[in-house]
Amino acid sequence: MYQDLVSKKEKLAVIGLGYVGLPIALEFARKISVVGFDIRPDRVDLMKKGIDPSKELESEAFKGCDILLTCSTEDLRQAKFYVVAVPTPIDEHNLPDLTPVLAATRTVAKVLKKGDYVVYESTVYPGCTEEDCVPILEELSGLKYMVDFKVGFSPERINPGDKEHTLVKIKKVTSGCDAESAEEIAKTYEMIIQAGVHRASSIKVAEAAKIIENTQRDINIAFMNELSIIFNRMGINTYEVLEAAGTKWNFLKFFPGLVGGHCIGVDPYYLVYKAKQLGYHPQIISAGRFTNDSMGGYVAKQTVKKMIAADKNPKDARVLIMGFTFKENVSDIRNSKVIDIYKELHSFGVLNVDVIDAFADAHEVHEEYGITMATEPTGLYDAILVAVSHQQYVGLTEEWFKRYAAKGCVFVDVKGIFKSKVNSFTYWSL
Repeated sequence: MYQDLVSKKEKLAVIGLGYVGLPIALEFARKISVVGFDIRPDRVDLMKKGIDPSKELESEAFKGCDILLTCSTEDLRQAKFYVVAVPTPIDEHNLPDLTPVLAATRTVAKVLKKGDYVVYESTVYPGCTEEDCVPILEELSGLKYMVDFKVGFSPERINPGDKEHTLVKIKKVTSGCDAESAEEIAKTYEMIIQAGVHRASSIKVAEAAKIIENTQRDINIAFMNELSIIFNRMGINTYEVLEAAGTKWNFLKFFPGLVGGHCIGVDPYYLVYKAKQLGYHPQIISAGRFTNDSMGGYVAKQTVKKMIAADKNPKDARVLIMGFTFKENVSDIRNSKVIDIYKELHSFGVLNVDVIDAFADAHEVHEEYGITMATEPTGLYDAILVAVSHQQYVGLTEEWFKRYAAKGCVFVDVKGIFKSKVNSFTYWSL
């Protein structure tokens, strides 16, 4: 398989050209022939013009690539090696929503041929690839797993907004259904991954490795958030405590904050779901999820408390929320926890809330959350809440904030980036 791809005798296809799939497709397309498939024609049209719909890649990334960008399933028949890189979200009950990955599996199954390889990059619970996806591949293709086609799992490690730890610089975990496929898949990825490849012993091990990467971060951030709640009651600043504790060589550098997005805020639920299926209730993972999911509401409650203490009537107050994306310096609004702040403020009668964001698309925000974003701050605000540490906000001065601050303004600095820099307001941070 590897030799056929390198010689361009065969093609590789990437199904799902989002923030994960597109970089993979373009990197491979610099070495071999690639078919890039996405179900949304509008996104494909943008990519054909050298525009990344996710706003992560520059137009230069598209140059010198041997790639066919398409939304036609028929074009996938040209490929021999399929990489599935579609989202794996959760539903309103925090249960795994496998709809995208199973739909992508059906698409591949319809064009699957003898000798083909299918590699999944979508984050799933251990066992999902072989227990949920493989039966669909067999049923719709009429082919037999490990006899007629091979399957592998190589979890994505894309970090949106990170220009340092890019795809090729992050070590890749790969796996296959047998020794031959494991080696062929590893060699294929070694074509593009400069940091090298770790060969996992099985598909399940690779699936588990991915899901605990984000679960570990979730639990550590939950610990920081819980400390923040405790230290707030003690009247001490969490970031000052962490700065002092961080002088010890082996203290882990985690910080409190809102945990949203499509990875850290989602993946642990996949592990919880699988654990419960096996008759075990994971208490630490579940507790971490509960803590992190409640932080948006907590921030809003503290904001209202501070406003009342400053003799401001919440129902008459004007509030500015700066930042709406799930993390800094990205345009992605999926599973943003800023919406929890917004909704909680509304539940307290704070209805005059302006939301601005340097990266988010106003149309997408309105479509997804029903919020009409402001283009810029207007007038004076009784509370200014910096929810996301976008680069455009980090460099702002106290004088800039004074322009929009009413008398007795409450300044809520979720990530603590303005600690010791803003002194004219009632200051609070996690």
